[in-house]
Amino acid sequence: MDASQMEARIRELYAGGDLAEFAKAQLEMAADDFVQEWPQSGERIRGRDNVDKLNQSYEASTGTSPQMTLRRILKPGEAWVIEGTIDYGDGIPVSAVSIFEFDAEGKLRRETDYFANPFEPPAWRSHLVERMEPEPAAVG
Repeated sequence: MDASQMEARIRELYAGGDLAEFAKAQLEMAADDFVQEWPQSGERIRGRDNVDKLNQSYEASTGTSPQMTLRRILKPGEAWVIEGTIDYGDGIPVSAVSIFEFDAEGKLRRETDYFANPFEPPAWRSHLVERMEPEPAAVG
């Protein structure tokens, strides 16, 4: 899959907003020795099978069906950076950044995900910053 096909596929998956569909596509794109990392919780998942089992257990274990929204894609080089938001069912837009690394055959070799909940900025720095509109929660 070339870069333009990959971008189109990522945009298509985010347009649907369904994290379960994204997980299925992730599995199709992944190499057998795929590694997914979540630095904020200190977790690493090795291998397509373990990632698949985790994704299949998610809704049953958490009681939520997350929805996602694409913000932007920075592409290629050695990695793709994908920025979006996830709504875990409570209407709060959690910012998410994923870094995708592909092998020479175009298979997803490594994914690193970062998640951040929104928070109110402290008053002490208000004179140094401008406020942005918060990212909306996904509708789905």
